[in-house]
Amino acid sequence: MPIIFLSPSLQPFNQYVGGGNEQQYMNEVADAMEPMLRANAIRFTRSKIGDSLADVIRQSNSGNYDLHLALHSNAAGESMSGQLNGADMYYYTYSVWGKKAANILAENYRKIAYDPKRVQARPTTKLVEVTKTNAPAVLVEVEYHDNEAGANWIRTHINEIAANLTEGLTIYFGLPYISDTMEPRSAMVCTKESPLNLRVRPDLHAPVVTQIPRGSTVTIYGVWKNWRVVGYQDYLGYADASYLREV
Repeated sequence: MPIIFLSPSLQPFNQYVGGGNEQQYMNEVADAMEPMLRANAIRFTRSKIGDSLADVIRQSNSGNYDLHLALHSNAAGESMSGQLNGADMYYYTYSVWGKKAANILAENYRKIAYDPKRVQARPTTKLVEVTKTNAPAVLVEVEYHDNEAGANWIRTHINEIAANLTEGLTIYFGLPYISDTMEPRSAMVCTKESPLNLRVRPDLHAPVVTQIPRGSTVTIYGVWKNWRVVGYQDYLGYADASYLREV
């Protein structure tokens, strides 16, 4: 199953018009994304408040991640301060998969953006969080926070931003999008004798992540037709609901 490194802003000094700051609101987006990612069978590791940028890059590079996703909001330079709106998805100029992810996220983000005409995927060789990470990386600037309209839009669209970015990730990874999050529920594997296959996609022909022994307890995070997104030990994947009994 895919696994991402989720990196909300480390910048509390970037103040929003009307109060609050970039670190605060991007961590709220990350908080909202966590149950959505689990519901969509996307594993994640998340950076912590207090980490330095060097810490984040080192942590990301210490794992085998499929994507590094950085969450930010934007501010214009002094001469244009408070005058711009729009969202940017930055990727490393020479990363094929980073470019693909940025284009997918940008296209999907236009559905909810404050100004859909000003959402772009942008190549860069300067932002170290996309140039120095081993995994393909996208740094998302969700909107400008240095004007009242942009800052208010971010504050009032935390869940929509989180859901949209999660949906974009499912498109990138080729997974169905499960929009309904739920409280995790426990279930028992009730196969007759054989273990239950946990698969990478809700498809009987999809590769098997692991096999779960009969009688094991698992956690259900999401529902897709007759499949359940299931967590078992360190695994996350899709299991046939016919062989699960909620407890």
